[in-house]
Amino acid sequence: MAATPAPTAPTPTGPAPSSASRSAPSRTSGPGGTGGPPALRAAALVVALVCLLPLAVVLTKAFESGAAEAFSLVWRPRVGELFRNTMALVVLTGTLCTVLGVGAAWLVERTALPGAAFWRVAFVAPLAVPAFVNSFAWSALVPGFEGLEGAVVVTTLSYFPFVFLPVAALLRSVDPGLEEASRALGYGPWRTAVRVGLAQVRPALLGGVLLVSLHLLAEYGALEMLRYPTFTTAILDQFEVAFDSRAGSVLASVLMALAATFLTLELLARGRARHVRVGSGAARRAPRARLGRSMPLALLAVGALAALALGVPAWSIGTWLSRGSEAMTSTDLGRPLWSTVGLGLVAALVTTAATLPAAWLVARSHSRVAVALERVTYLASSLPGVVVALALITLTIGVARPLYQTTFALVLAYVVLFIPRAMVATRSAVSAVPPELTDAARALGDPPMRAFLRVQVPLMLRGTLAGTALVFVAVSTELTATLLLAPTGTETLATAFWDASASLDYAAAAPYAAALVALSAPLTYLLLRGTTEEARP
Repeated sequence: MAATPAPTAPTPTGPAPSSASRSAPSRTSGPGGTGGPPALRAAALVVALVCLLPLAVVLTKAFESGAAEAFSLVWRPRVGELFRNTMALVVLTGTLCTVLGVGAAWLVERTALPGAAFWRVAFVAPLAVPAFVNSFAWSALVPGFEGLEGAVVVTTLSYFPFVFLPVAALLRSVDPGLEEASRALGYGPWRTAVRVGLAQVRPALLGGVLLVSLHLLAEYGALEMLRYPTFTTAILDQFEVAFDSRAGSVLASVLMALAATFLTLELLARGRARHVRVGSGAARRAPRARLGRSMPLALLAVGALAALALGVPAWSIGTWLSRGSEAMTSTDLGRPLWSTVGLGLVAALVTTAATLPAAWLVARSHSRVAVALERVTYLASSLPGVVVALALITLTIGVARPLYQTTFALVLAYVVLFIPRAMVATRSAVSAVPPELTDAARALGDPPMRAFLRVQVPLMLRGTLAGTALVFVAVSTELTATLLLAPTGTETLATAFWDASASLDYAAAAPYAAALVALSAPLTYLLLRGTTEEARP
């Protein structure tokens, strides 16, 4: 049947196409342009330079005596031992997190496992327990729990949700028609799982493993408590014991090179292939596989994983809380709690404000300059907290002495470390607000600032506050930068817990551990809610 020609007359509900195309450049610029007001670009550039500052300071300090001496510090047996320890931990923990994260995600999202909603929460909840609190729980429960074996167990149970979350979200939203087409072409279930299923979850899996690897490079508290030396623990030892910031900077440079290597390997592993679909796909969930006789074994597996990841820290903390009633009465939770909340709120608000210029430019102009400024913040945040703290100590002592061990320097470290957590949420919130609404407010007579406050802020507030909350939770559990940069007399829940646990006073440390878990719990809710909503068909 012949198609009916579309009418060519313009409709009365909008401007003609020619006028729309003429007005577009005034709001945004093309991909190759710079885009955005000059003041906004300048503010984003300042934030990017601040984020790059720790990297530049560490490299300058490491090579200030010449490249030959720096390389002589690198080519030492001790550095080789630290490298082997770090790589062994990354390889073993990364492998176990992959197996547990993908296996748990498949059981929860693609099989008829009873209680899928409960297991989904249980496998995200370990993120509410900081790794150093987890190591405290295992050390208090199992005497002599240390070394590589202990480090692998604790870090795996703490970080496997980083793999579970993205893989489960993707499995929940994947188009079942692709697998059905593969089966119709004669491929069996295992070949379909490898050729279709694995290809679809590969980007999420690689991103999760990258997050695990970067967290392992930055981890200090759990590994120090388990007496497993890595680059991060050695850097802090160089500063606190030997007061040798140059040797620490050399080790930090090696750690930065490892982080850059992991980022590059993840990019290469992703390749140039793109896994996208045109259209909405099949508007239904993928059919769940029946487990049959394997059901008891699957329930035993997921129950054991949840018990090890959540049950052990909960039982250990609860036991020491019940045993240490006298210690609890003498424990002053008020001061570290208020310090943690105060630093978290200030750092979260400052970090969110710092993300606005680059997030606005990326969402509105899509220019290469805006994207480059955004990526710089991601690169800086891949540095461990000890590296950022070491750089700021070197900078404040040498250039800005009045800022040494001040709240300003500590908040600046938090901004550098956690700005991507606010950046992603803020960029999404800005993108979700149509710019035409602001144009309409301006046309009705509102000045730019009034239009922004009346139209943009209410619509982007929810997404922006989600990023602010994520930064707050990250700040409340941060340990290494806080240990090095906190002003004299400032004590947070993390540092108070660390002081008590370092002296093996588990009864005194337990209240701080419980408070840390209580403050971290919103992270579980936000992550689970966000991934669940994004994955809905």
